[in-house]
Amino acid sequence: MEKLTIDDFKKMISLALEHVSARSDEFSALDAVIGDGDHGTAIVQALKAVREATDRGVEFKTMLEDVGFNVMMQTSGSTSTLLGGFFLGMSDAVAGTELTSTEVLTMFRGALEGVRKQTKASKGDKTMMDALIPAVEAMEACGSTDIKKIMRVGADAALQGSLDTIQMKANFGRARNYAEKSIGFADSGAASWACMFGSFATALESGNSCD
Repeated sequence: MEKLTIDDFKKMISLALEHVSARSDEFSALDAVIGDGDHGTAIVQALKAVREATDRGVEFKTMLEDVGFNVMMQTSGSTSTLLGGFFLGMSDAVAGTELTSTEVLTMFRGALEGVRKQTKASKGDKTMMDALIPAVEAMEACGSTDIKKIMRVGADAALQGSLDTIQMKANFGRARNYAEKSIGFADSGAASWACMFGSFATALESGNSCD
């Protein structure tokens, strides 16, 4: 797959909403371990706002900018702030109606930098960054020009990053107050963002490896 089109991106978002919605109770249950137990509901609401703005899109930069602002205005809380930063960061990095593999990588690097403007959390803090950072880094290290393969590699890395949080102690936000009690459970944000990246890859009917 040499180009990512607007329609491709819309399919990615729609499937992410579908898959995250199907697992929303799971994400809320994980959040209840070291939080207030509403993450599943929050991310579904945020992704609904994302899809609403995406459906109107005809060009990447404007669409992504609209998505970022829409999710921040229609929903509240850290989930919407981080997702808003994710898509606004994408909008800063790309333009046009279709993207090459290099531009897709630039878009996701922009997304990561956009999230970093909203949080000081990093890899190892037991947050969604444990899924996002490995995903972007793996995509950049992939070496393929096939966008399907790039997205699958990112999805696999996000999933592994999420699983890695099971043995981590929370070091960020209110969850850090639980200290050792936070060990043994995946972070809800890392799990939901891994699901989102997995949906992106599946929507493009990606393969299982990068070569």
